[in-house]
Amino acid sequence: MAVQRAPPGGGRGVSGAISRDPAELQRAALVADAVAGLSAPRKTLPCKWLYDAEGARLFEAITRLPEYYPTRTEMRILEESGPDIARAVGPGAAVVEFGPGDGAKAVQLLRALRAPAAYLPVDIAPEWLEAAAARVRAACPGLPVRPVVADFTRPFDLAGRAEGSATHLGFFPGSTIGNFEAEEAVAFLRRARATLRPGGRMLLGADLVKSIPVLQAAYDDAAGVTAAFDLNLLSRLNREAGADFDLGAFRHEARWNAAEERIEMHLVSQTAQSVRLAGRVFRFAGGESIHTESSHKYRPERLRELVRAAGWRAEAMWTDAEGLFSVWLLEG
Repeated sequence: MAVQRAPPGGGRGVSGAISRDPAELQRAALVADAVAGLSAPRKTLPCKWLYDAEGARLFEAITRLPEYYPTRTEMRILEESGPDIARAVGPGAAVVEFGPGDGAKAVQLLRALRAPAAYLPVDIAPEWLEAAAARVRAACPGLPVRPVVADFTRPFDLAGRAEGSATHLGFFPGSTIGNFEAEEAVAFLRRARATLRPGGRMLLGADLVKSIPVLQAAYDDAAGVTAAFDLNLLSRLNREAGADFDLGAFRHEARWNAAEERIEMHLVSQTAQSVRLAGRVFRFAGGESIHTESSHKYRPERLRELVRAAGWRAEAMWTDAEGLFSVWLLEG
């Protein structure tokens, strides 16, 4: 589980005219993704739609749960290995964060680095960017902070954003890389390499394969916060896409897919039922599920192969004492 923002996509209003309103474009993209995903033989919904305002609030609550180890473990790695990371990166880097979240991890990294040149958070949602930028400005006075409004899963330009000849250090924490299928992860890393200045590097957070009970608890906590987070997607579809999901007729389930080495979040239909959305009727058998998120976990050798396929080389890796999580420095 990791934060991914929803791109505004494209679409048409009910009149058939092209809409330029961002909210309407986003709603049209949500409806299009929902219709496509629920029409598939195995029903799916893209995990990016989990993060409306309520979803983001619930995810922040998840990161504080005792079962959810990734956030606090990655923060601890950045704190404890900060001096080593700083030596490996060198002075004067401009940090480019892909999807900054609340900016807390960026603050931890920037405080460890030697004379960082600038902080460039990249996100499609201006409100998310402003929150992260404000946090970094308050924690790092005098550091140039230049938010970039862009969909980081697509090509975008950083020209003129960094200071002078500063090198770029891409920063992609939270194991968000694990939300992509392998070919999508390679494509993202290739685009990131092309976006960063020649000689740029990437600091990448990646969750590691571990015991199945630990993984399942992290994605299905005892307090039910993750269940509420997952079910909130159906509430969003009811509100924004005119669906009529009965939330009480679905339950959240976290599954370990051994073949793919990933945790999957599913919303399981408790009974045979029909749901209306966008003038369509979607039928569910009892026990049928909607696959809402994949979170791939990595073995070091697999991650090395992944980054090598994207044109990067794994220069260094830091992990915690229990081997739960890893932070990698990649060189282009």
